[in-house]
Amino acid sequence: MTKRTAMENQTNPTHIIEELQQQKAKQDQHIAELTAKLQWYEEQFRLAQHKRFGASSEKTHPDQLEMNLFNEVEVLATPASEEPQVETVTYSRKKSADSREARLEKLPIDTLHYELPEDEQVCACCGGELHPMSTETRNEITVIPAEVRVLRHVRQVCMPAATANGKRFRHLS
Repeated sequence: MTKRTAMENQTNPTHIIEELQQQKAKQDQHIAELTAKLQWYEEQFRLAQHKRFGASSEKTHPDQLEMNLFNEVEVLATPASEEPQVETVTYSRKKSADSREARLEKLPIDTLHYELPEDEQVCACCGGELHPMSTETRNEITVIPAEVRVLRHVRQVCMPAATANGKRFRHLS
C-alpha cells in the first residue's frame, strides 16, 4: 500500500505543485540569508578599506595647545645668555701644476737596457736578420728605505730586415 500511495502522490498534480512551492520557499529563504551575509561582508570590507586607506585626521584639542609638554626646558632656561656667533672659516689651496713625469724627473734614475743577443736577432718565419724598429720605455718606482729611485726599463723592438728596407715581406706558414 505504501508503493501505491507514493505512486498516487507522484501522479497527483496538486501534490507536486505544493512540493515545488515548498522547495521554492526554502530556496527563496536561503537566497535571502546569503544576500544578507554578502551585504554584511561587503560592508565589513568597505569599513576595513576606509580604516586602512581612508582619510585620517589628527586634530588637536584646543586645551592641549595650552599645555607646554615639550617646552619644559625652554620655560626653565634663562634667556640671559646669548648664543655664540658662528665663525666661518675659508681657505684656498694651490693646485699642483706638476705632472707625474715632471715629478719623476727629479728623482735619480737607473736605466736598464734589454737587447737581443746577436744570435737571437733572426726572424722565426723567414730566417732573415732583425733590425731595430722602436723602443718601449716603462717607468717603475722603487722605494728603498730612506731612498727613492726610478728604475727605467727600455726594451728594443725588432722587425724583419725585408720590412725595414721598405719592401713588403710575406711570411709563409
